[in-house]
Amino acid sequence: MKIVLLSLLTLIAFNLESNAQEVQTNENGEPPFNRDNPYVHDPVMAKDGDTYYVFGTGVGISVMSSKDLKTWKKESPIFEEVPEWTKEALPGFSNHIWAPDIIFYQGRYHIFYSCNAKPGKPHAAIGHASTPTLDPESLNFKWTDHGKIVQSVMGRDTWQAIDANAIIDESGTPWLAFGSFWDGIKLVKLKDDMSAMAWPQEWHSLARRPSTQQPYEYELTDSQIEAAFLYEHNDYYYLFVSLDMCCRGINSDYKIAVGRSKELAGPYIDRAGFTMLDGNSTVIAVGDGKQFAALGHNSVYEIDGKDYLFAHGYSIPDDGESKLIITPIHWDNDDWPIIDINERLTK
Repeated sequence: MKIVLLSLLTLIAFNLESNAQEVQTNENGEPPFNRDNPYVHDPVMAKDGDTYYVFGTGVGISVMSSKDLKTWKKESPIFEEVPEWTKEALPGFSNHIWAPDIIFYQGRYHIFYSCNAKPGKPHAAIGHASTPTLDPESLNFKWTDHGKIVQSVMGRDTWQAIDANAIIDESGTPWLAFGSFWDGIKLVKLKDDMSAMAWPQEWHSLARRPSTQQPYEYELTDSQIEAAFLYEHNDYYYLFVSLDMCCRGINSDYKIAVGRSKELAGPYIDRAGFTMLDGNSTVIAVGDGKQFAALGHNSVYEIDGKDYLFAHGYSIPDDGESKLIITPIHWDNDDWPIIDINERLTK
């Protein structure tokens, strides 16, 4: 009788634990954190000491850390509250921050982040924050928000102020690329301290996919381009972008494409020699139909002398959940990047 009762209690406890796991979500509505195969969207990376930190879309900006790029730890978000400047600039913004980018510059880690109060419309802005260290255990760890860098306005602009990417040119001048859909990817010069756009303002268009549809239509069929990431390799600047639609789980058709230029401001051309301003690019990464339905919003870093691509992919085995992809970049004889997601570090 005791054995039967003990078995029954064990079964009840197992069922309770299983049910708890089934309904478990975090406060942001994200799936349970998987340290070996983590959920992430729009990942960017910076290293501080012996630790890698990945930042991504999420409430307050999601953060996770790793010593080896394979096993991850969930960290606290950057913003516990809505950034103060958004209350006036973007009424109704909920603190679900999109697509950050991070860069180490002048002794501080600078993060540029996207806020959109009306998803699918250019009612958006890019903010800027910085910290002297990424280590949350350090006495010097403190994020300071510096406010808004650029804002897109419905009815005025046919570009979106989201998906920022910061880069320092060969002369040491900071620049910021950004944009999504409609009139594509823009590049602006920043002040030396990155606190605002330089004056007089200097703007460049880097890439677009010309559309036959009206601006502000979200269900576009021919102008989806976003997630610019600029990377210098040998004699070229490479402009990585994502094409088509993200955020639809296994129904996403996101893909990564690239062009390159001798000059940061362009023109960027694809492998066939055509300009990205006319909708051209060279696709280098798509879903494999087995592990990932689609992938995109990449960043690129040199780690221990080798280049790696970071991206998110919509996992087929996990019902379209967005997973971290880190995979090496190979460069062919003509210095064009080659990606094989089967080489990814996270499985």
